[in-house]
Amino acid sequence: MEKLNIRLMENNITREDVDSVIDFLKNDIPVLTQAAKVKEFEYRWSEWLGVKYSVFVNSGSSANFVTMALLKELVGPGEIIVPPLTWVSDIVSVLKAGFKPVFVDIDLRTLSMDTKEVLKKINKNTKGVFITHVLGFNGLTDELLQELRERKIPLIEDVCESHGATYKGIRLGNFGLISNFSFYYAHHLSTIEGGMICTNDEKIYQMARIFRSHGMVREATDESFKKTINDQNKDLSPDFIFAYQGNNFRSTEINAVIGLTQIKRLDANNEKRRANFKLFLNNLDPTKYFTNFNVEGSCNYALVLLQKNADIELCDKIMTTLRMAGVEFRRGTSGGGNQLRQPYLQGIVPIDYYKLFSNTEHVHFFGFYIGNYPELDKDLIVKLCTLLNNIR
Repeated sequence: MEKLNIRLMENNITREDVDSVIDFLKNDIPVLTQAAKVKEFEYRWSEWLGVKYSVFVNSGSSANFVTMALLKELVGPGEIIVPPLTWVSDIVSVLKAGFKPVFVDIDLRTLSMDTKEVLKKINKNTKGVFITHVLGFNGLTDELLQELRERKIPLIEDVCESHGATYKGIRLGNFGLISNFSFYYAHHLSTIEGGMICTNDEKIYQMARIFRSHGMVREATDESFKKTINDQNKDLSPDFIFAYQGNNFRSTEINAVIGLTQIKRLDANNEKRRANFKLFLNNLDPTKYFTNFNVEGSCNYALVLLQKNADIELCDKIMTTLRMAGVEFRRGTSGGGNQLRQPYLQGIVPIDYYKLFSNTEHVHFFGFYIGNYPELDKDLIVKLCTLLNNIR
């Protein structure tokens, strides 16, 4: 068997990125903590995405935690609708904020929550819908957006795996009250570790800045916003008023320098990823693998491989073949599959609750992702498909 040696990610921090950090460090005693470069990266990201405000944090998970914490301040206790196929921090951030997670099964064509199932779960206690755009797919529909607008229910977008994906030509992250991004090493844009909270709401922006830095009011940029809180706490030093139960979620100037370099090539790299995924789907055997994904507007940083049928023997052969060919993969796709099977939810959801989510269960056992990056050789993608199609 030919060795294909396809890694999950390759060269996502380039020589150009490293050189930009070196040049920055050559400055006379550069400021390394959050300062001018962080502010510049936030501005450039907002400009690229098309939103008014962005707040740079140290991870996508931190973005989730800050978002849910400030949402709780705004809307009070209640339920947040979430998918079982997502990253762990989406659900944990809901729990830590004191919300009750309400789970909705996915649509196999997008790997995101099924709109009809979301609408069934909405009730008077629903305080938000926290959608995950999984592995570069868009999860939005007109029906979902219209219903949430009419009911005045906040939409929160997890776009951590989907930088540059669009819905009706508009980049994901523009549709929710708040959107979260991750700049983890393997994602479309990387700052090694990092994340972003995005919004068009001025109050949420100010709250996010405060939550990011221990809950300190001095981090707000709106003087009237600060004055209101300061006037309510005249017995405290204005430099040390902790309005919310925040934490230190800040990133650094070095991470921002890398982000500023990477954003220059983000669009070009995304086009290569789109072409790679299209080539992959077009060459897979549709009788053996699910290829009917909704790829309109998608921007996939992974090659998503999903068995068409629940065939354990084929699944074992796929994993054996990929390992022998030197192809790295992750079973279960986003977050390792069905989060409802994870130990941290024991005692929170009923025993065997995961069995009610048939599509998520199918992805859990028969779904995989393989690396998709700009430098991935097109011939290797075709060879990979041939290898997968020939498994008997």
